[in-house]
Amino acid sequence: MFQKLDEVEKRYEYLNIQISDPSVIADNEVWTKYMKEHANISEIVETYREYKRAKQAIEDAKEMLNDPEMSELAQMELDQNKEKIVQLEEKLKILLLPKDPNDDKNVIIEIRGGAGGEEAALFAYDLFRMYTMYAEKKKWKLEVLNMNETGIGGIKEVSFLITGKGAYSRLKFESGVHRVQRVPDTESSGRIHTSTVTVAVLPELDDVEVEINEDDLRIDTFRASGAGGQHVNKTSSAIRITHIPSGIVVECQNERSQLQNKEAALKMLRSKLYDIKQQEQNSKLAQDRKNQVGSGDRSEKIRTYNFPQGRITDHRVNFSIYQIEDFLNGYLDEMIDVLNAQDMANKLKSGE
Repeated sequence: MFQKLDEVEKRYEYLNIQISDPSVIADNEVWTKYMKEHANISEIVETYREYKRAKQAIEDAKEMLNDPEMSELAQMELDQNKEKIVQLEEKLKILLLPKDPNDDKNVIIEIRGGAGGEEAALFAYDLFRMYTMYAEKKKWKLEVLNMNETGIGGIKEVSFLITGKGAYSRLKFESGVHRVQRVPDTESSGRIHTSTVTVAVLPELDDVEVEINEDDLRIDTFRASGAGGQHVNKTSSAIRITHIPSGIVVECQNERSQLQNKEAALKMLRSKLYDIKQQEQNSKLAQDRKNQVGSGDRSEKIRTYNFPQGRITDHRVNFSIYQIEDFLNGYLDEMIDVLNAQDMANKLKSGE
């Protein structure tokens, strides 16, 4: 670990020189790249230097122990820095873990009603509202890309983009099957129904990250429609793109122009193609990564929302929260913190 830390510190010093060099500053692309790398490793270097200062303080305190007048102060200094060393070593281990390259990206979320018919569609709306309120609390921007509503306030499916620093890092473990257990308003006998909704969380990607061949696309236009099939747009501005090699179909009808809808649909398509590659890689590594919080498998049941008990349970970490109304009003951080902490613990354990 310390050899790696020395290498990181040397790289940091090199970057310090580069970002101050007029010839580098003149090349905005290179300077931006160096500045980003410098920012990414600065916390590691600062923590490592603090660690080295604590180590030196321990050596100095040991020398002072033989002085009768200074021994009590030296012992106090020794104890404090030994404790500090342990904490800093743990922090350095975490900081050196490989960072998910997508963590700082914006995120595209798709919510689809699953088993349970109209009740599943109503719960899909509840989840959409939950993520909308969470985004508001984080002061992130949310943009609906496509929505297919039912006649009584439910959602068959919705795709939306959340723009904000660290959005993917906070929401990436939401992928999977969300199960709800509650008594529907239409149920006169008070019988509890179980329904499911599928959530897919995808990082928003730049054009250069996933290349799309125009010849592989079939693009259809149609009129945007609202609930019950009523047309809300008299022109054919909605876009449906079919990626012929993979069979992936994406739609966007929430922008006013064909061009805007096409750009939004291509964003979704890029993210889906990238996700397929990630799924393939994850399945290859599955045997070596049994402890991971979530594989991103859309068929994995990750969470149950039990209304009679007022309980939300995440099955991957066996953690429950008993404030279901608050949770559905966007107070997700407690659950997200537990998921991220478990993921980090698993990575430390497996030595990734």
